[in-house]
Amino acid sequence: MSLPADYQNRVYAGVLGKLIGVYLGRPFENWRYKDILAKLGRIEYYVHDRLGDPLVVTDDDVAGTFAFPRALDDYGISADLSAEDIGRAWMNYIVEERSILWWGGAGNSTEHTAWLNLQKGIMAPASGSIATNGVTVAEQIGAQIFIDGWALVSPGNPAQAAKLARAAGSVSHDGEAVNAAVLWAAMEAEAFLSRDVDHLLDTGLSYIPKDSLIATLIADIRQWTSGNEDWEATRQRIEDNYGYDKYPGNCHVVPNHALMIMALLHAPHDFQRGQMIVNTSGWDTDCNAGNLGCLHGIMLGLDGLDAGPDWRGPVADRLYVSTADGGRSITDAVEISLWLANLGRKLAGVQAEPDPKNGAKFHFSLPGSVQGFRAQGGLAALADFSVTGTGEALALDYRALARGREASATTPVFTPKEVKGMRTYDLMASPRVHAGQVLRAVVRAASDNQGTVEARLRIRHYDDKDDLVDVDMPQPIDLAPGRSAELVWTVPETGFQPIAEVGLVLAVADGRSSGRVLLDSLTWDGCPDVVFRKPAGNGDFWRRAWVSNVHFFSKNFPRISASAKIAAKA
Repeated sequence: MSLPADYQNRVYAGVLGKLIGVYLGRPFENWRYKDILAKLGRIEYYVHDRLGDPLVVTDDDVAGTFAFPRALDDYGISADLSAEDIGRAWMNYIVEERSILWWGGAGNSTEHTAWLNLQKGIMAPASGSIATNGVTVAEQIGAQIFIDGWALVSPGNPAQAAKLARAAGSVSHDGEAVNAAVLWAAMEAEAFLSRDVDHLLDTGLSYIPKDSLIATLIADIRQWTSGNEDWEATRQRIEDNYGYDKYPGNCHVVPNHALMIMALLHAPHDFQRGQMIVNTSGWDTDCNAGNLGCLHGIMLGLDGLDAGPDWRGPVADRLYVSTADGGRSITDAVEISLWLANLGRKLAGVQAEPDPKNGAKFHFSLPGSVQGFRAQGGLAALADFSVTGTGEALALDYRALARGREASATTPVFTPKEVKGMRTYDLMASPRVHAGQVLRAVVRAASDNQGTVEARLRIRHYDDKDDLVDVDMPQPIDLAPGRSAELVWTVPETGFQPIAEVGLVLAVADGRSSGRVLLDSLTWDGCPDVVFRKPAGNGDFWRRAWVSNVHFFSKNFPRISASAKIAAKA
């Protein structure tokens, strides 16, 4: 099967659309329309700061979407992947009470109910069926919110997306919840080939029963929106006919699916307007905005995301996938997109693409990608400094850099400080970089730079007060205009504290410099030389790095070694 020529970039746009929608809607999740208008107004851009929340947060929509397709890696890259196999992936990667799911209890949280069934040996799809759990539990929203990954690996193949989505949705849901998930996945897969929203809807409808409630709902909304530009009137009709008061449970799929269809029809080719409509309408805002954002991202591409305000800049590609595999919890949209696109290639019988730049962890090879790198603040930070992606490298642009000032950009490699302000979902992560490993970066100064700059690698680790401490490589490399260099540094011991960020810092010894330095790649290799023990002081992040996980596993898996149990009490 041939793939779209721009497949990789469209996957990236879909992943970014999902992230933007989730991060936009998360701070006021479950608010009602009238409350949103009264307290926030129409949602035209991020509002997290107005509500005291971080922008980039742990969330079930993100974690589940990008964790569950690992079943393809583990149980066979095939369109015939079964619900039972995907259920096994749940048991492999979900840590009870801590990762991915809303742990609201049996009979209350659909996903928790399904997980408990799997734990008891009730395999999927029985784990999520109406027969096992009852119709109320089975028809909540969760099947739909996790579905985008299956479409992203099925470009132009809605039948495959629908089949995988049905298997995945059936692990935890049944009935109309699975119908909604299947329809949306098929639409997203077809969106790689078509921008005709009516065609996308007809494609999705062809994979669900014609007499289903989801099909009836779509027919109604198509009629209500035909020749009608008043989305608020459509929203009121949805509330009157398909509102929360019509369906049992905490978060039923039907009302929320209706808002997604409405927003798509009222803003078929406008990412910002679609996000405004679906978020201002309320109910399960992050779920609805994430699904709509992914579809719009696939359909409109990166240009569609960039047609309005700067959605991508504040996100900076950052995302967290909290699972039992802590080394992959701190990741980014580029890493996830490359992984999904290669799964899609293999499913299509096409050879996977090699890892960019010999497998460098950060390579910035997708258009506009920054892979979590942001300008670092602080008293010495240069005010006129920006970090942007060129599609080939990370551009660090600076002006009037002089002695006593610095231009630094770093990216997270472990749990960020903002985790303390995140609600609901735990972030389980292991540091990606340790003492004894070798950091490597390839840099180049633009040929028209004014003056020479010094470039150093930097790590930032936590201290005994959970503040971040900068540690720089001892000897900088001078970058005269046009010069390229490789920076190599063995990471030093950090007093048993976890390393939170890595990056690059620019400075000058004398005079002044303005211009651009390109970070072509940054990576690390080698075996860590590190001891895990309690550091001095009363900080918390060293516990998050390893003790909390050892403590959990020592309680739940008695065969864990005695030494690990002793460390957990430190």
